[in-house]
Formats: sequence, C-alpha cells, structure tokens
Amino acid sequence: MSNEIEIGRGKRARRVYTFDEIGIVPTRRTRDPELVSTAWSIDAFQFDIPVLGAPMDSVMSPAAAIALGELGGLGVLNLEGLWTRHDDPEPLLAELATIDDELAAVARMRELYAAPIQAELITARLGEIRDAGVTVAGALSPHRTAQFTETVVNAGVDLFVIRGNTVSAEHVSQEGREPLNLKQFIYELDVPVIVGGAATYQSALHLMRTGAAGVLVGFGGGASSTTRATLGIRAPMASAIADVAGARSDYLDESGGRYVHVIADGGLGTSGDLIKAIACGADAVMLGSTLAKASDAPGRGWHWGQEAHHEDLPRGKRVQVGSVAPLAQIVNGPANVADGSANLIGALRRAMATTGYSELKEFQRVGVVYAER
Repeated sequence: MSNEIEIGRGKRARRVYTFDEIGIVPTRRTRDPELVSTAWSIDAFQFDIPVLGAPMDSVMSPAAAIALGELGGLGVLNLEGLWTRHDDPEPLLAELATIDDELAAVARMRELYAAPIQAELITARLGEIRDAGVTVAGALSPHRTAQFTETVVNAGVDLFVIRGNTVSAEHVSQEGREPLNLKQFIYELDVPVIVGGAATYQSALHLMRTGAAGVLVGFGGGASSTTRATLGIRAPMASAIADVAGARSDYLDESGGRYVHVIADGGLGTSGDLIKAIACGADAVMLGSTLAKASDAPGRGWHWGQEAHHEDLPRGKRVQVGSVAPLAQIVNGPANVADGSANLIGALRRAMATTGYSELKEFQRVGVVYAER
C-alpha cells in the first residue's frame, strides 16, 4: 500500500513521521536497568554510551570533548570554529554570552569567525584531547576537508567527521573548483570517516558506497537551525533514520557484510528522542542543544551552529537554551528535572529494560506505534 498523499492534482507527497508521532511499546519481557548495556563500537573504537557531542562551539571545546570522552562518549571538535581561529576563545565565548541583541550577536560572530583557521591550532587542540587519553575526533565541512586533512591526520585524530547540512557522494561544483571526491578521499585516508548529513535511502546508500564508517542522518532539524524556514528543506527524523537504516541493511548484503553505522544528528531535544532514534535504527546519536544545556558547556547557556553566521544566507540562529545541570548529570544523572533534558543514559537504560532488551542492537527491533497528534 502506498503511503503517498495527494497535495494537489499535479503533486503527490510521501507521508513521513517525526519523533513526536511515534512511541515504543513494551514486550512481554522486562529486566532490571542494571542488566542493560548501552555500549557500541565503530571501527576499532569502543564506547560505553551511544552519544557523540556535535562539533559546534557552543557544545564542544577541548575540555568538553575530554569530559564527554571520560563519561564514555565521543566529543567531536569543530575544526573550523573559534578554537582553531583564536589562541584563547574563552573570553570570546564569554562575550557572546553577554550580547542579548540577536543582530549584534550575529555581527560579532561574523567578525570572530572571519579570523583564519590556523593549522597549528588544529594540531594543538587535537593534541590536548589526545593527551587526556580519550578517543580523538574532529570535524570539517566538505569544502574545508581537502585543505586541512593532512594537518588533522598528522595531529593524530582517531575518527574524522565530514559534516555539512547535506553531503552527497555526487557533488557538482562550479568550473575551476574541484569538488571533494569522497570515495577516493576515504580510500586514501588512514582513519575511519563519518560523513553526513543524509536523510534519504538513496543518498545514504551512495555515502555508504564511498567507504564511510558511519553516516550522519538529518539536516536542518536542530534547535539552532532555520533551514526549514530559509530553504524549505525538512527531514522528519523518525522516517529519515528508518530509511537510512534500511539502506544500511541493503548495503550489508550488497557489500558482503560491511556494516556502516547510522548516527542520528539533529532534532534530538530529549532523552525520549534519543530513545526513539535508536528504536528507529540508529546506532548512536549526535547531540547539540541537549549538551549545550550543560552548566559547564562552552556556550554558557547559548547555542549556535556554523549556519548562524553565514556571510550570505544564514540558516541558523543563536538560541538561549539555558543551563540544566553539569554535563555528567545530563549524561548519567541524577536528574533534577522531569522533562527529559537530564540523565539521558539512565532514561535509555530504563526504556530498554522496560521493553525487555539488553543491548542496543536488540533494541533497534523494538515495536513502534504511530499515534496521530
């Protein structure tokens, strides 16, 4: 049965679903939360929790990446952010937190992000994370990747992230500008690559065929994004993750057993969203605003992405998310609020236990229901 609906005589649309429209259902078996494992792995790297910190300056600093790594997750540093453009970004982050006027904040951000990226700062920041003994991950946008790859690899990065609003395996570039050949790039690189975003079965399948170790799902759905308003692009995450998980399954057969990890990225505001992302097929989640709410987050209660200060077409904004609790409590509790903004992993454990599953891979098979709002 087709799930298409008629918009008008000349256009049909596919019915897709958001996290708010679905829920998970218990089975006949339950278990104690202590008997649940939230561990996952990608390539040779093992993690206790399926949480990646988004490469956004309001979310991840070297110190925040280290702290998340020590909690069992993976912090991904933005290698095009303030930490690689300025020797000491702390006073600049503090200054941004004091600007109430949005236009003034955007103007100041454009000034700060206009400073050139310094290769030696990339090396220093990644080295700081490595010296702490946690897994090292850094992110570049597709158009910066070729320029700084050698610096990043030489700095000892463990996982390399190529992250944009939309990343494709077939990018058409203007004359005189050589597009990034993802397949060749990943083949020649010595470290595993996570790439995205993608939001459809076909685009994800193409990215998987490049040799990527993981694919980020989603674009323009985060708390600080206005992509839906500015470009009209939207990818409801429940359906997007399920579609990409389907591509993962088909690619597993096509490749003769090569498993590509699916990482939900965007629109994950609560522990319930995290839980439903994994139920739809994600192996892990990349969190932005959820971690920006940490009282020790570099954004100091504010959250923004690269798109907020774009020189031509801003597709994001700086939003005040407030401070809920220290990072450790947001991740592992205890929670002092009942809105799903803290003790994310405790909630995941309890959901898995309540539905009778002991491992994340098993939990991807949990029953899901649709309830029209």
